[in-house]
Amino acid sequence: MLDIADELDRWVEQGRDFAVATVVAVSGSAPRQPGAALAVDSHGTAIGSVSGGCVEGAVYELCAQALQDGETVLERFGYSDEDAFAVGLTCGGVIDILVTPVRADAPGRKVLAAALSAAARGKALAVARVAEGPAELLGRPLLVLPDGSYEGGLGGHPELDRTAVGETRAMLDAGRTGTLVIGESGSHCGRALTLLVESSVPPPRMIVFGAVDFAAALVRTGKFLGYHVTVCDARPVFATRVRFPEADEIVVDWPHRYLEHTGTDGRTVLCVLTHDAKFDVPLLELALRLPVAFVGAMGSRRTHEDRNRRLRETGVTELELARLHSPIGLDLGARTPEETALSIAAEIVAARRGGTGVPLTGAHTPIHHDAAEHGTAEARPNAAGSLGSVA
Repeated sequence: MLDIADELDRWVEQGRDFAVATVVAVSGSAPRQPGAALAVDSHGTAIGSVSGGCVEGAVYELCAQALQDGETVLERFGYSDEDAFAVGLTCGGVIDILVTPVRADAPGRKVLAAALSAAARGKALAVARVAEGPAELLGRPLLVLPDGSYEGGLGGHPELDRTAVGETRAMLDAGRTGTLVIGESGSHCGRALTLLVESSVPPPRMIVFGAVDFAAALVRTGKFLGYHVTVCDARPVFATRVRFPEADEIVVDWPHRYLEHTGTDGRTVLCVLTHDAKFDVPLLELALRLPVAFVGAMGSRRTHEDRNRRLRETGVTELELARLHSPIGLDLGARTPEETALSIAAEIVAARRGGTGVPLTGAHTPIHHDAAEHGTAEARPNAAGSLGSVA
């Protein structure tokens, strides 16, 4: 739901009634992840998507029905061997979808309106809703902020809200969207409730070091993927708004000094394009010891070997050095800055999702990966959408 917060917030401001269908869980090959949503208003206008087209028509009808009767429902869609073209996912996956009416008389409208407004303004928050449990609790929303304050309630035992707030806050801290199971009384025992938790966090950062021509193409690619992109270079003649009009920030500073004092987290991507030892070595010495999602450096094979030697001399361990993606990018045969940016972006996606980087044609690997299955640094289903999170 929060992935279409901008549009839904406008609907709320306009006083529209609507129903929102949200992906709760997926298994097998499914095109959208938990949190993806489709909404339908009382005039029949639809926004968003839950399946990339496979079951949109059926979900649209469920939303229309929810608007009429005010009932929240959980529906499962899957592949049918008997009729691959029946309502279902012909790609072979199964998705569970929660359909919630957000009418003027809905008790949770105020809470959802506050969540949509905050998410549309880029604020960090999480919304928990009962996806499986007693009918009277289905769809009940709970808005949780990073400081632990909350609005709304799940309508059950008082301990339920306290437990749900704590668990939801933990998922928000990790920037995760997905489900969790707790007891109806708030404990982890007894009758189970499944909560869908959607986290909305600011866009992940991509910091591009080196104001070179390749950087300009990478900035555009990073923005397309949903990153907040910073370009950093110690040379003011190159680090200019004219050269990088699409960058969110342009910083003139020594790369290692900037990195030391700027904020990074487990979703941050660092791309070092300077391929100059006086910049690269002190920068990478620091970067390889930070808990970021990706560290990559541009350069020839010879530059790579020389850079590794210099890093070892500074005390960088083999374990730390193994984190370095160098030369940066997948082997696409790239030549132009745009092709090189695509190559770099492809490696970032593969690292995030646990992909192999090999062609899908003739391969027997899953099309949609969960990074957690591959032991990578990031196991977060997307909240703010996009590769936009390497977290």
